[in-house]
Amino acid sequence: MRKLGIDYGDARVGIALTDPLNITAQGLETIQRNGSDKVVLRRLDEILSEYEIDTIVVGMPLNLKGEKTVRAEKTEQFIHKLKCKYNKMKIEIIDERLTTVAAHKTMNFLDVNKNKKKNIVDTISAVYILETYINKK
Repeated sequence: MRKLGIDYGDARVGIALTDPLNITAQGLETIQRNGSDKVVLRRLDEILSEYEIDTIVVGMPLNLKGEKTVRAEKTEQFIHKLKCKYNKMKIEIIDERLTTVAAHKTMNFLDVNKNKKKNIVDTISAVYILETYINKK
């Protein structure tokens, strides 16, 4: 069974998946929220029907002191929706501090075109969230 990683944001949601053996994480896609979690949940339904997933891992955006922010409160609301909708699935929360910074460093290292960065930064962040989870296990 695979794990699914989520980098939840105001505009976009990055999605990553582990391989079937849960050894590596790969970016799957970035979902444009269009101001609604319904879009995200509908796409998650499709992804969950396509892949055998037993755990959803969501990044929690804490500040550098490890404290919750306004963004964290919005993420908690989204996690609540996930827990209600996918109540038989394990839902884990991982500290995602600096994953976006790491994603930007990776894209700079790979010399990714600046116009493409905003469309993939959340997916790369989701990969880092999922890798953190895998490494903790």
